[in-house]
Amino acid sequence: FREFLFAQREDIKIVLIYTDGLADESQVSDQIMRALALEVPMAVPQHEVTQASAYHMIMERGLCTHQVKETSSFDDVVEAVLAGDTVLLVEGHARAIINSARKWEHRQVTESEIEMVVRGPREAFVENLRTNTSMLRRKIKNPNLKIEALKLGRVSKTDVCLVYIKGIVDDKVVDEVKSRLQNIEIDSVLSSGYLEEMLQDNPWSPFPQVNYTEKPDRLAARLLEGRVGIMVDGSPIVLTVPTVFMEFLQAAEDYYERSQIGTAVRILRFFSMFMSLIMPSLYVAIITFHQEMLPTALLLRLAAQREAVPFPAFVEALAMELTFEILREAGIRLPRQVGQAVSIVGALILGEAGVRAGLVAPATVIVVSFTGITSFVYFYSASFPIRLLRFPVLVLSAGFGLYGLIIVLILIVVHMCTLRSFGVPYLAPIAPLVPEDLKDTVVRAPWWGMITRPKLMGWKNLQRVTPGQKPAPPVDGSDQKGGEGGAGEGQNQH
Repeated sequence: FREFLFAQREDIKIVLIYTDGLADESQVSDQIMRALALEVPMAVPQHEVTQASAYHMIMERGLCTHQVKETSSFDDVVEAVLAGDTVLLVEGHARAIINSARKWEHRQVTESEIEMVVRGPREAFVENLRTNTSMLRRKIKNPNLKIEALKLGRVSKTDVCLVYIKGIVDDKVVDEVKSRLQNIEIDSVLSSGYLEEMLQDNPWSPFPQVNYTEKPDRLAARLLEGRVGIMVDGSPIVLTVPTVFMEFLQAAEDYYERSQIGTAVRILRFFSMFMSLIMPSLYVAIITFHQEMLPTALLLRLAAQREAVPFPAFVEALAMELTFEILREAGIRLPRQVGQAVSIVGALILGEAGVRAGLVAPATVIVVSFTGITSFVYFYSASFPIRLLRFPVLVLSAGFGLYGLIIVLILIVVHMCTLRSFGVPYLAPIAPLVPEDLKDTVVRAPWWGMITRPKLMGWKNLQRVTPGQKPAPPVDGSDQKGGEGGAGEGQNQH
């Protein structure tokens, strides 16, 4: 609390209230205190400064800050001070002046650590909400990009922004997202993860129905498809809805490389996801029930490996899977310099020691290792449901063989078909089938062929690319004309 005189008048006192460490000290000293105490009377010598006119003079002539508002609410004053703004109280007036003077330490913009790219933008969101909105504005320079501010958390009063592109997004989806956010009653929102569980359509499903990203280019791409983004102050992770399962198998780099490369990598990603789910179960089912499916030479070699192993294949695979998950979590929680060494060296040492001790067969170690590697190929948030479902799939395969494996896969697909994310089917555009949108699923079509946005989300403005832009070599007639004169030769050469 800093009390001083306005325009050197003993009868006009001002109290400036701010939180040390949250407000810009230079702005408080130069643009507020110096201006009101010394510079205002020199700037307007013809105006008589009185207590009655002091408030209006401060509002109209005294403050050189970019954002000023008035309030008569005590709660607004307290909230503004705790948010980093400054509040001016003028003696004799029952209203407060709130000046935007927020400035606090925050992490600088750096490269994303969870969405790495070889070719594409490197920048990632940070914990400062205004920095994040400015990075998004730089990507989409359009007045239809709307950013609506909310406050969530009874105690924390966290700033939350709803971002979307008007004219592309479905207005009903925006209203539904806003309604769900406003209905959240919680003490604090310290990260976007707090909101994710509150926004899901089916909270008991292992599959995530809210996607996230920490890259401005990915957020901009999703907004341009008709999605809604949710930014939370203090979190570099931005949530996006509606969400379909195909998003978790698509990477930002698929769109920065040529379509052939993007398609090949995406097919590899789909294959890796499927293998990470069924590989241990398929191995156990074949070893336990369906040995006739293996070639004789391979079957004899596997039988020789398992001759000294005291446990059945199911127990081996289950123990190795649990060990691998423990090592993975240990590597994440430990400091970065130590974590990688623990996860890699631990897996090698334990696998080798288990084989030498005769507790596990070498084939089991190979299968579990391959399964773990494939789980790193696709999007990180999609690996969690696959890792969870791997165990019930393994149990049913050990009990019923390939029949159990097929039954549990059918149940998983049926469950996914019943999911919705803000009204959009989770398996779209495959179920229900939308042929026009298959251009961006397993196969990534060239940009000149991706003419429309996803129909179930961007139906208000479907056209994304003007048709007829497929590249083609120059016509022969234009080549002949270009070779006739000097200017033509330059044009032909170009």
